[in-house]
Amino acid sequence: MIRISQIKLGVDEDGAKLPGKIAKKLKIQTSDVQSYTIYKQSIDARFRGKIDFVYTVDVKTSLDEGKLLAKKLPDVSLAPDLAYKCPEAGTSPLKNRPVIIGFGPAGIFAALILAQAGYKPIVLERGEDVDSRVKSVDKFWNEGILNPESNALFGEGGAGTFSDGKLTTRVKDLRGRKVLEELVAAGAPEEILYEAHPHVGTDLLRNVIKRIREKIIALGGEIRFKTQVTDFLTEDGAIKGLKTQTGEVLKAENIILAVGHSARDVFETLQKREVVLEAKPFAVGVRIEHPQTLIDQDQYKEFAGHPKLGAASYRLTHKASSGRGVYTFCMCPGGIVVPSASESGYLVTNGMSYHARDGRNANSALIVSVTPEDFGSDSPLAGVEFQKALEEKAFIMGGGDYKAPAQRVGDFLNGRHASKMGEIVPSYFLGVKPANLNELFPAFINDALKEGLVALDKKLKGFAMDDAVLTGVESRTSSPVRIVRDPQTNESVSTKGLYPAGEGSGYAGGIVSAGIDGIKCAEEIIKKWYV
Repeated sequence: MIRISQIKLGVDEDGAKLPGKIAKKLKIQTSDVQSYTIYKQSIDARFRGKIDFVYTVDVKTSLDEGKLLAKKLPDVSLAPDLAYKCPEAGTSPLKNRPVIIGFGPAGIFAALILAQAGYKPIVLERGEDVDSRVKSVDKFWNEGILNPESNALFGEGGAGTFSDGKLTTRVKDLRGRKVLEELVAAGAPEEILYEAHPHVGTDLLRNVIKRIREKIIALGGEIRFKTQVTDFLTEDGAIKGLKTQTGEVLKAENIILAVGHSARDVFETLQKREVVLEAKPFAVGVRIEHPQTLIDQDQYKEFAGHPKLGAASYRLTHKASSGRGVYTFCMCPGGIVVPSASESGYLVTNGMSYHARDGRNANSALIVSVTPEDFGSDSPLAGVEFQKALEEKAFIMGGGDYKAPAQRVGDFLNGRHASKMGEIVPSYFLGVKPANLNELFPAFINDALKEGLVALDKKLKGFAMDDAVLTGVESRTSSPVRIVRDPQTNESVSTKGLYPAGEGSGYAGGIVSAGIDGIKCAEEIIKKWYV
C-alpha cells in the first residue's frame, strides 16, 4: 500500500472528504481510491481561529503503485510492513516451562508472545485477578482500608489499570504496534491504533485485560493469582527456580521478572541473592489540578468544547536554574487524583481518567528529577528509601488515615499554610488535609517546583493560578532501581536465565514501552530454546 502524510481536515469538515483529499495528494481521481486505513491522526491547534485534524493514511488504489511512487510526490511513500514477526525457535530443548513474575504490561505481553509461540508460560502474580482487585481498590478508595497485596499498584494489569490506560510512547519500535493490535483485538477502541495520544480508560481496560488473560490460557498458559515469589534459586550464576509464599518450589531455567516499580520486597530479595542492581534517577513531586475548562480554552481557544475535540491535554517541561528537570507527567484530562499506596503507613498519589474523560478537573504529576547523588547512600536501594521517607511524611501530614496533604498553588509559592482550599475542589477520593507542602520536600525540590510553576505558567496561561490544587506526594513515577542486564540478551548480567523486564526493572516508562520490553524478553527465550 501507499502511505500519505499531512492530509488535513478542518475540525468542522466532514470526514467523507478524506478520499477526495487522498486523491488530490496522489493526483488521481477519487474513484481510483479503493480503500484506506488511518495510520495516524493528530490535532493541529497552533493557529488561532483554525484547528485541523492531520492524517497519515495507508491507501490502496486501482492504479499501479510503482508508477505512483515513481512520481516522487510530496508526503507519499511506500507503506511499511507493520505485521509482527516472531523469531525462529532456538536449538536447545526447553526442560521447564518459562515463568513470568508479574502480570502488568510487561508480563502480559511476554506471556502472550510465549503462549502464541507454543511455550505455555506460567505467570505468577502476587495480586488478585482484575475483578477481585477492583473490589480491593474500591474498598481502599472509599473506606481507607488497604490490601498491601492487591491495590492500585499490585494485581492483574499492573499500575496502568488504575491510571487511565494511556498508550502514548516515544519508543520507536514496531512491537508497539503489536501491543496496540492485541489490545484492540481484546476490545479496546480501534482509534488507539492511530490517535496521537491514545488512551483506553481504566473502565474499559479492565475487560480488555481479562480477554488477553483468557487468550493466554486458551493457548496453554497458566496464570496464578495471589502467588508471591519469596526467593530465587540459583546455581553457578544461573537461575534454577524460585520459591513462593506457600513454600512451593518451582523449577525454571528462564524467568522473566516483570514485577513493576513498587515491588520493594523483590528488590531486597534480589540484592540478598547478589543479583546486580543499581540506583537510577527518577522524579518526585505532586499532583496538580486545574479546571478542565481552563486547559480546553488554552489549547483550543474558541474551539474549546467542540464535540470532536474532547478534553484537551498538555505536556510541559522546564529546566530549572539548578539544572534539574521540572515537568508534567501522566496528564489525565477530565480525571481524578487517586490513592495509590501499596504499603500501610505510606501515602502515594496518582492520576486516573475514565474513557469519557468528562470530569470537571484536569490533573497531572508536576515532578522534579532526582538522581542517586540526592539519596544520601551508595546502596542500590537508596532511591527506595528516599521514596519511603517522603511517603511516610506525607502520610503523617495527611493525618495518618490516607487523607492527602494538599495546598493551593498561591499559598505554596508564598510559603503560607492555608486552612482551606479555593474554588477548585480536590478530586482525591479519601479527602485532603490542608498543609504546607514546603514542609514535605527538601529545599531543592521546593525551589525547583516553584520555579517550574512560574515558568510553565508562561507556556500554559493559568497553570500557576492561585486556586490550582497541589496534592502530595507523587513518588512512584518510575522505578528507583535498575536490575542490570546484558543489552544483547536482556539477561541479568549476574544471573543467566533471569530476564528483568519492564518498568519495575528500569527499562520502560508506560504501558506500551513496558509491553514492548516484555515482548523483547520473550523473544530472547524463543531464540534460544525450542519446545
